[in-house]
Amino acid sequence: MNILDKYLIKRFLKTYFFAVLVIVLIIMVIDFVEKNDDFIQKNAPMRAILLSYYANLAPYWANYISPLMIFISTVFFTAQMAAHTEIVAILSSGTSFPRLMLPYFIASSMVAVLSFVMVGWILPKANKVRLGFEAVYVNDKFYFSDRDFHTAVAPNTYAYMSSYNNETKMGYDFTLEKIVDNKLIEKLSAKRIEWNDSTKRWKITDYKIRTLGIMKDKIIYNVASKDTLINLSPSDFESDRNIYETFTIPELRKRIELIRSRGAEGIESFQIELYQRIVTPFAVIILSLMGLIVSARKARGGVGFQIAIGFVLAFVYILFFIMSKGIAESGSMPPMLAVWLPNIVFSCIGTIMYFTVPR
Repeated sequence: MNILDKYLIKRFLKTYFFAVLVIVLIIMVIDFVEKNDDFIQKNAPMRAILLSYYANLAPYWANYISPLMIFISTVFFTAQMAAHTEIVAILSSGTSFPRLMLPYFIASSMVAVLSFVMVGWILPKANKVRLGFEAVYVNDKFYFSDRDFHTAVAPNTYAYMSSYNNETKMGYDFTLEKIVDNKLIEKLSAKRIEWNDSTKRWKITDYKIRTLGIMKDKIIYNVASKDTLINLSPSDFESDRNIYETFTIPELRKRIELIRSRGAEGIESFQIELYQRIVTPFAVIILSLMGLIVSARKARGGVGFQIAIGFVLAFVYILFFIMSKGIAESGSMPPMLAVWLPNIVFSCIGTIMYFTVPR
């Protein structure tokens, strides 16, 4: 690594962190103005607002906008270098354009590794604290209000409750049905089901088990209570508002396997979140190199035109990602393809633009 590499890496990181800092501060000011009435109404302590909420909100937004800030900051400082003929001087000294890309690649890789560690393990813990604060001081208290609740708890096994109280962790008119080849094989019915915190199991009361046979059904009655293991937990009845943000990567994988083992729906949002965390570091590198390609040419109109192009491409990237994510959540596209598609498209665009850059 020579002096030029160190100069470009330093300038790259300086511009990036400054841009992120400015945008995050603006977001936090807007957020405070929006939520200040809630803080006052619910008597949120200032210490909790600063340490539990904003101290955890800042890194969340810093990581969230990281790929776009990488792109915009790269376009900004590279366009300035091009306008001052620094890029021309570097290339005229015998440095090839691929060699010029190396410090950009190193700097963006540093940010990508940091982003991966943050979003994979550190931010989920911070999000638990932040969302816990929002549940108390921002959002209304959550009550599970669904009626006639159905869910798959295992392949061919389905649970039903007429109602559930998430404060007492108690459900009513519970049934557990086993269906094979569209035929009901066994059915457990109970007037009440209650979560036992000590055993981590459900306790059913006043239940009967009916096994359907070809000639005669078998029915077992029991008015006593019984602890039973069901692939269901009270967390399934809690607010799922942004719950995937509180999971580390290993926890996300476990949740996906749990949903898959139940044969239940709603797995796409968790898969998208998992793949997005893996793809984001690659997006940081791709967009930084693309930013170099976009802004390396000296423009007659000055840096304003190149920065405008950068903002347009950033907007297109966001739009592309939102559309593909929405299609994947509807089940019309595989989640992995939806998350990778913007990076694939922009990699192709960047490759085509690469051959138009003057050497």
